Amino acid sequence: MIYKQVIPHHALADYIDCYWSIEGAGGELHTERIFPDGSPGLVLNVGEKCTTDNGLVIMQPGSCYLVGAMTSYKETYLNGRHRLIGVCFKPGAFSQFYNYMPLAEITEQTVELEKALAPDTGKIEALSFTALNTFFLKRLSVPKQELSAIINCIKETKGKISVVALAKKTHVTPRQLERIFHKHIGVTPKEFISITRFQHVLPDIIHNKKHKSLLDIAIEHGYYDHAHLTNEIKRYTSLPPSGL
Repeated sequence: MIYKQVIPHHALADYIDCYWSIEGAGGELHTERIFPDGSPGLVLNVGEKCTTDNGLVIMQPGSCYLVGAMTSYKETYLNGRHRLIGVCFKPGAFSQFYNYMPLAEITEQTVELEKALAPDTGKIEALSFTALNTFFLKRLSVPKQELSAIINCIKETKGKISVVALAKKTHVTPRQLERIFHKHIGVTPKEFISITRFQHVLPDIIHNKKHKSLLDIAIEHGYYDHAHLTNEIKRYTSLPPSGL
């Protein structure tokens, strides 16, 4: 597979993590597996129709899809006739571009986005990352400061914070947190915190250059023990830590 990742325009850097494209190779189907990151994303199909969501969804050529927040892995099957372009939003930033339904309503789902709300895939040859910058710069709205402060607090602690402590630190109630995450994130505050911690521990497991024990890695990242860490890794990837 051929994978490319591009940083967005500097004015979008606080809201969009990256743009990416992926193309299959050869005639046989290959599996691309992605893990939860706590954010929705957009996928534009600029190749032939392809299958995603572990075989449950077929993405049609020329269409754009909204991928809701995930709490488990998803697989997409690609060969040389497939090409996808994606937009990876930063946590909570989808609301800076779309006044959409509560994102909790599409958690775990991949749904086709209305053409009026999507980048134009009709001109496939002209579609580029530059075109995506132009599209999202036009849609960018004023950030929601309350949401930004909550997300930043979780990021700063690398997911090592309880919901009660988060509510106290950001001066909102746990019930308010639930409502905010239901609308703007798509998973509960507790789940998002767990996903954030998972995202931070994952590189340590994959690139364990210091050869630390799994127990040491677990304790360092706020897990109770290596069994707790192993269960969380399996929950998000379906693989044991040794299989990553």
